Amino acid sequence: MSAEILVIDDNPTNLKLVSDLLEFEGHKILKAVDAEAAQVVLADTLPELILMDIALPGMDGLTLARKLKADKRTRHIRIVALTAFAMKGDDQKAFDAGCDGYITKPIDTRKLPEQVAELLAKERPKP
Repeated sequence: MSAEILVIDDNPTNLKLVSDLLEFEGHKILKAVDAEAAQVVLADTLPELILMDIALPGMDGLTLARKLKADKRTRHIRIVALTAFAMKGDDQKAFDAGCDGYITKPIDTRKLPEQVAELLAKERPKP
């Protein structure tokens, strides 16, 4: 199942790695390096999934997730936190902010396509 996915990461290596992996699986990838750039992309396109780093410059990923989930235009988009924060309770902070999933870095390149497929297969929240 092919989907349009927005990847938000300020680390160029991580952005390329995730994008290349998912493009190889047949997904259309949109990219942003921070929350502000992501909002520009989202003004024109509503992807099915957002994979977002939490530690972004400027507005952090959790703040952006809360903002997107509060907006009726974007609240139905599945958001997954991609983060190096793997301390106890960090996943709950992401879920509390409105994230629908939580994937820790470093990215497991063998598991990521499967994790994304599972997230895309879940029923979407109602708009």
